[in-house]
Amino acid sequence: MTKQLLLPGVVLLALTFASFGRGAPMPQSSANSPVPTATQKFKNIQVLKTIPADELIPTMQFIGASLGVECDFCHVEREMDKDDKKPKKTAREMMVMVFALNKDNFKGEREVTCNTCHRGSIHPQAIPAIMAEGAKPRTAESEHEPDAALASLPSGKPVLEKYMQALGGKAALDKIATRVEKGNAVMGGGHQLPIEIFAKAPDQRVSVMHTPNGDSVTAYNGREGWLAAPARPPREMSASDQYAAKLDATVFFPARLAAAFDELKLQTNPETIGDHATTVVLGITKGQPPAKLYFDQQSGLLIRMVHYTDTTLGLNPTQIDFADYRDVGGVKTPFRWTIARPSGAFTIQVDEVQDNAPIDDAKFVRPAQPPGGASEGTAPH
Repeated sequence: MTKQLLLPGVVLLALTFASFGRGAPMPQSSANSPVPTATQKFKNIQVLKTIPADELIPTMQFIGASLGVECDFCHVEREMDKDDKKPKKTAREMMVMVFALNKDNFKGEREVTCNTCHRGSIHPQAIPAIMAEGAKPRTAESEHEPDAALASLPSGKPVLEKYMQALGGKAALDKIATRVEKGNAVMGGGHQLPIEIFAKAPDQRVSVMHTPNGDSVTAYNGREGWLAAPARPPREMSASDQYAAKLDATVFFPARLAAAFDELKLQTNPETIGDHATTVVLGITKGQPPAKLYFDQQSGLLIRMVHYTDTTLGLNPTQIDFADYRDVGGVKTPFRWTIARPSGAFTIQVDEVQDNAPIDDAKFVRPAQPPGGASEGTAPH
């Protein structure tokens, strides 16, 4: 699980209130395109044999985030299928234990995960930590609300309507069909890499980070999503990753944001981000963990979005903070985003925004997969 910083939309990142009960799920398939299992695309899979192949890497990332480690803690670099390291054997035993705990004690629902005990450490946390701050807000996984409780919450649509007005009004937003942004991704230590983002309504987006070794790409074209790293073949996103990528793309076209969810519910307990009192709206989609949208109570602007990638073992969270709103053609636009995941955080600072600029459709076409590119057990993480 090499620690990587992906552009908003992934990713990466896969796991739902509806699927909390699954242990090692069987892959879904259609008559035209059966979904390969992990054992069909990767070598030496011993526990997660039947999960869809595209969920294997996000699941490994969940383990890495839970223990605070990278791929080489368990794996031999570039020879991921080898069993030379003891932690890899231990990890397999722990996965079997977690599945058994949930099956035998929680009616098969996913209540226990790697993070339940490890919480960012290779050793389980046996001693309660002293609380230096106030109690933290509930999270989607720790205390997810039952369907009946969600149904009883008031509608969040008025908050979205206020957001539209704060940005410049729906009429102005509806005029934006494409958007091209250029700027820099600011990594830890202040290192900057040029970045370009191409978006097309309602939910297509390609982010290209230019690194010294080549381009790192995160893409979603409205139907499928993929990731590409320098000198690596493109990797398909899992279904849950693609849902997250769709949300990140739709944020570029806020007039369509409400339509990205089945329901919008107003969270009754307010939360504070820094000095900002916020109104929190839960974006609910069947089969996915609710996304959380934080709107500044004074300005009405979206200042944070949190969504989750559902993996076989647990939820991988992604938090995106929006700031530095500026007027672009009568529409307020965030010029700074900070993307945070358990593996780390980075900031995108936009320098230039072009609305309704022509974008070649070829940018939204997934590159061809080289023969055998992802089946050697060393797929990009």
